[in-house]
Amino acid sequence: MKKHVIAAVAAAAFVTTAMAGCTGADTTAGGESVNGEPSVLQTEAVMDSTELSGDVAEDDGKVTLTVWAEEANFDVLQEMIDSFEQKYAGQADFDIQLAENADAETRNTLLGDVHNGADVFPLPDDQLTSMVAAGALEPVPNADEIREANLDEAVAAASVNDTLYAYPMTADNGYFLYYDKNYLTEEDVQTMDGLLAAAGAVGKKVTMDWSSGWYLYAFFGNTGLDFGVNDDGVTNYCDWNATEGSIKGTDIEEALLAIAQNPAFLSCTDTEFMEGVQDGTVVAGVSGVWNASEIKKVWGNDYGAVKLPTYTCAGQQIQMASFTGYKMMGVNAYSKHKDWALKLADWFTNEENQMLRLEERDQGPSNKNAAASEQVQAVPAIQAVIAQAQYGKLQRVGNSFWDATTEFGNLMATGSTNGTDPQEVMDTLVAGITQSTVQ
Repeated sequence: MKKHVIAAVAAAAFVTTAMAGCTGADTTAGGESVNGEPSVLQTEAVMDSTELSGDVAEDDGKVTLTVWAEEANFDVLQEMIDSFEQKYAGQADFDIQLAENADAETRNTLLGDVHNGADVFPLPDDQLTSMVAAGALEPVPNADEIREANLDEAVAAASVNDTLYAYPMTADNGYFLYYDKNYLTEEDVQTMDGLLAAAGAVGKKVTMDWSSGWYLYAFFGNTGLDFGVNDDGVTNYCDWNATEGSIKGTDIEEALLAIAQNPAFLSCTDTEFMEGVQDGTVVAGVSGVWNASEIKKVWGNDYGAVKLPTYTCAGQQIQMASFTGYKMMGVNAYSKHKDWALKLADWFTNEENQMLRLEERDQGPSNKNAAASEQVQAVPAIQAVIAQAQYGKLQRVGNSFWDATTEFGNLMATGSTNGTDPQEVMDTLVAGITQSTVQ
């Protein structure tokens, strides 16, 4: 059957009225409704685990399904679609279309027009609670089976109030350090100071995206300063402007400015990082497993991946932290062929297809058997995620975090506060992070 690849339609406007006070954030960001109790549009699970593998009467005949995905994943998903159609041949006339949509934009795009959204889609765990609160996700009908098959952390990340709302897919949605072994040694990559010195000595760059709070959190997470989302699931608490303690807010600011002033450092987007890898100007950068395949093509046997380095702050070496995360497959609660959509999402995330995703895209599986395989042990990027995870925190933040950290990160990347008092800079950051999002 001929497949159609279509472009996902960008939402004209986010559903601010319906979602006021109960949406989370952005970036490769989450939140619950006020008081932590999602206002969920209750939908019935129409099939149990036995029905999931059998015929679905209402779908006899033509079944049209749209699947959102990033273009880099089209090939592997098409393989899965082909095998799905072979398994269920004769039960329905399938027309399954792949549509391009960034995983980081799944929530915003879907909630902008849920009735015309994709039937099946991947999403990062931080988007789950606000999508559940909007009634956009169909609960997983064979939840016990899926819980048993997947890592506990991945199942927890796909659940709200003990209800499983999506099929766990990967357990690698974090970040770590890639490096080119042709220029950097294992000792060099242990510290940011060592990285920058070695890269600078050969006229190369070390990169990280400071315009994103997702990455910038790395400098605050293991300092003893505190940050998180309040019980309302919407607003944040934060003391990153602390003026007392072994590490103060201005100490971190000073450390960031020192890194930015080093000619070997470059704050740039993930896309620009990959462009630097390909043109040879970048020899190390902070990113995630989604770039593993392409980096391996460029660096070959010189491709290395390790936990994040330490950095110098207040005369100490501080281990850089990270947000940890998981990706999953969700099903639109308004799908016209909901039963088949659930079957397809389950198919995309079963053990066999998680292994296929590992082999073709170097993406770390959430399935217990797949995660324990020898193949996982052989992928440097996944091993780096595992090594970094002990210094990570599950991303749960209120929406105001993102704009505030972007403004702060962009300022730090210039290497100067432009004459603004250092404490004032930190106070402004915290005021932005903790501000109410309710108008």
